[in-house]
Amino acid sequence: MKKIGFLSFGHWSASSQSATRSASDVLLQSIDLAVAAEELGADGAYFRVHHFAQQLASPFPLLAAVGARTSRIEIGTGVIDMRYENPFYMLEDASSADLISGGRLQLGISRGSPEQVIDGWRHFGYSPTEGQSDADMGRRHAEVFLELLKGEGFARPNPRPMFPNPPGLLRLEPHSPGLRDRIWWGSGANATAIWAAQKGMNLQSSTLKADESGEPFHVQQAKQIRAYRAAWKEAGHSREPRVSVSRSIFALMNDQDRAYFGRDGSSDQIGVIDNMRAVFGRSYAAEPDRLIEELRADEAIAEADTLLLTVPNQLGVDYNAHVLESILKHVAPALGWR
Repeated sequence: MKKIGFLSFGHWSASSQSATRSASDVLLQSIDLAVAAEELGADGAYFRVHHFAQQLASPFPLLAAVGARTSRIEIGTGVIDMRYENPFYMLEDASSADLISGGRLQLGISRGSPEQVIDGWRHFGYSPTEGQSDADMGRRHAEVFLELLKGEGFARPNPRPMFPNPPGLLRLEPHSPGLRDRIWWGSGANATAIWAAQKGMNLQSSTLKADESGEPFHVQQAKQIRAYRAAWKEAGHSREPRVSVSRSIFALMNDQDRAYFGRDGSSDQIGVIDNMRAVFGRSYAAEPDRLIEELRADEAIAEADTLLLTVPNQLGVDYNAHVLESILKHVAPALGWR
């Protein structure tokens, strides 16, 4: 395991039990948690994107703010739903955030997950063309975005511009060199993982997966990662790809941990999502020695190079920093981190 970061879904609630009671709370605490994670030695701060929900949505202002407040930690998403995105405007936002952070952006994108509303992307002005599904539309938006990231000119310049133009066709600005290699695709099935490899994207293997064999989640996920790596090699890309998996992992260090998560150790769950039979990965909660033993048996963690720890953001910055510190100090070294 080369890198460990956190993944926040950015929930807020007016409940008195929540440390994040407003969108402002979530945004400001997300920045503070990223700063704390960097100080603890974590490698990444990642944020989920959900529309029409009391959760983090538009990611780029947050990513730029985190980039301005930190200096080393990777910052990213897991994932942006490309059905909602204008690839041209997104290119400008992503490049700006990447430049502000000094080239630390790790941008997870995907077709997206089930939504709070029916066909929410229609409210953003997007509709599939005839014969195309919304998933097709999301993948097409991703392909346009990847093409724009090359930084090649494509737009004819005005012969009488307000400001002088460089020669030739114009590209979108700003351009961030290297960002193209730091795009990840969030995949919940073997076929889309292979497609991501063919397109030269890193892989974020989802917290759920299409149940394609009836085997345990971590076994199916490990096979998905192996299929992705084989497809990457076959495509002939020149660099090594990166692969992340996400897990809910809690080291029970004190009575507060046990009160919150002492009963959270679980088994895989089977459900139906978007008319697809899916297997959902288990949570891990135990004392460090037992946790190390259980995590060593997780085949997908062993296959990946990056582990994203999903954090209970509504419990506040201090407690989540404690959750991260407990894993980084007492569990991660035994798994080969650093």
